[in-house]
Amino acid sequence: MQSSRRLAKMFLNGKVAIVTGASRGIGKAIALALAGAQADVVINYAGRADAAEATAEAVRQMGRRALVYRADVSDTGQVQQMVEAVLAEFGRVDILVNNAGITRDNLILRMKEEDWDTVLAVNLKSAFNTIKAVARPMVKARYGRIINVSSVVGLYGNPGQANYAAAKAGLIGLTKTMAKELGPRNITVNAVAPGFIMTDMTEHLTPEAKEKLTSAIALNRLGKPEDVAGLVAFLASDYCSYITGQVIGVDGGIVM
Repeated sequence: MQSSRRLAKMFLNGKVAIVTGASRGIGKAIALALAGAQADVVINYAGRADAAEATAEAVRQMGRRALVYRADVSDTGQVQQMVEAVLAEFGRVDILVNNAGITRDNLILRMKEEDWDTVLAVNLKSAFNTIKAVARPMVKARYGRIINVSSVVGLYGNPGQANYAAAKAGLIGLTKTMAKELGPRNITVNAVAPGFIMTDMTEHLTPEAKEKLTSAIALNRLGKPEDVAGLVAFLASDYCSYITGQVIGVDGGIVM
């Protein structure tokens, strides 16, 4: 019986989660993992309405509620409107997963200022916007789980990705600071740092490039979106009520 009670903590019955960039890839896998753990899920997206609706339908097939909401999370006003809509629909926000991200790769000598600004806005400023918007209802409820999706690139850098690496490193600093600010209100803030995961961002790699990457990974394979999603669901659960301010790699051992 005691074991069953501990296991039940993994399930998120009655919890409401917002997942940014949830229409496909890692975001979709996270949305489905949270729904599988019995959470209701808000599917945020920016451009692919059809993909977002497909994710929402998969959530509903699991018996959970899903709300699809289009918003540019780099825009403060749109984020505030989204959170207000979620509170009006569900009455609460328990979990926030900052997953939205883009790349605009180039060497620094060739990188356009616009590409620097856009990547920092979508990958970093968005997390500032969403955390600020959900902080008030979470503080009022004295409960919250915030998980930021960073990257191993934010830990060790990567040529041609100065903007992306800077944004992902910034997420780590934001995570640790928010953990200290919000911890006294029973709100945990953690980050996951995926390695090379099979998504749209890695589809363009040549077989030679993939082989070179996998040779540097201890598990000798690229990761799957579900590998990241499982950890996010764990961090959102009550198993992690005493874990905050951490950056956990999901990288197959590439950072060792």
